[in-house]
Amino acid sequence: MALKIWLDKGLVDEADARISVFDHGLLYGDGVFEGIRVYGGRIFESEAHVRRLFESARAIRLPMPLPRAELVDAMEATVKANAVQDGYIRLVVTRGVGTLGLNPFTCKRSNLFIIADKIQLYPEELYEKGMKVISATTVRNHPLAIPPQVKSLNYLNNILAKIEALDSNVPEAIMYNHEGYVAEATGDNVFIVRNNVIYVPPVEAGSLEGVTRAVVIRLARKEGLEIVEKNLTRCDLYVCDEFFLTGTAAEVIGVVQIDGRTIGTGTVGSVTRLLREKFYRYARGQEQP
Repeated sequence: MALKIWLDKGLVDEADARISVFDHGLLYGDGVFEGIRVYGGRIFESEAHVRRLFESARAIRLPMPLPRAELVDAMEATVKANAVQDGYIRLVVTRGVGTLGLNPFTCKRSNLFIIADKIQLYPEELYEKGMKVISATTVRNHPLAIPPQVKSLNYLNNILAKIEALDSNVPEAIMYNHEGYVAEATGDNVFIVRNNVIYVPPVEAGSLEGVTRAVVIRLARKEGLEIVEKNLTRCDLYVCDEFFLTGTAAEVIGVVQIDGRTIGTGTVGSVTRLLREKFYRYARGQEQP
């Protein structure tokens, strides 16, 4: 069945969901987006995602085409029209149609589209066995160049690191900032466990302030686990007891090897499994935050 796409002010057939080749989102990556999960027909952490979208837009002086409440209504209408029970929303706001030049103020009106469909980022066996990753040579964008807190359409930095991972026959790469500290994976946040303490890089290290990251931190603290935000080095990743990634699409997934070095026992650790189970239950309304 063909999808229904929300475009600007209403739903259209997938075949009619078109944007202009003069849209600055296409020409220059000038826009913002959110990836949002749907569980049991319910939009997950909708308020947090919409808040981050508006903050990203404000940071790049991008006018939002709809107020927050109407944007949520549009997402819910798109989910319902496509009968999505467990799936994924891609919510995108572009600068809109302008001229062949960098000036964003030639764009008279920002453009909105919403896609609601199914998604599976990693095969199920990776969640049981854990994944292998590498360290990327591609350095995370300097925070004075593109603020990492802005979830923009300009993802080339992440894509170059992703290419490195795929060239090495692994699904993910860890990116480091200009000082050599861990920033994030190409699309997920990084956590490690050492001596029963969970460590996570601060947002200031160059990571996106992930919605799933925040949920996992809350769930871990509820379980009485100690969480410390601190700068992490590559060596910290090499010698940790457990290593896992979090993200909207990935949820919580264990890492068992980096750069050919085995993490801990080489299996998904008990803390990772606990937080994955707690997140699974919370996302489906079976666990309180």
